[in-house]
Amino acid sequence: MAFESKDLSVLAYANNFTLWHYTTIDAAVTGVGYFNSAATMLRVNDLIIANIDTDGTPSTVFYIVTANTGSAVTVAAFVA
Repeated sequence: MAFESKDLSVLAYANNFTLWHYTTIDAAVTGVGYFNSAATMLRVNDLIIANIDTDGTPSTVFYIVTANTGSAVTVAAFVA
């Protein structure tokens, strides 16, 4: 499956930081280029609360945007 922009929404925005929510039937969203089509919206250090694998074994994972070149977005699981 691929990224669906309709499933990405803003939960909060303040001080140049955005907290996002994303839901998907995909089991992972850390693959190369998964969020590339959202590169104009996502910024480094933004957090994404993702509900993944919603049609299988659903789970919720926090991701952080670790890089954005303007066309390529990289995310990683957030570890406090």
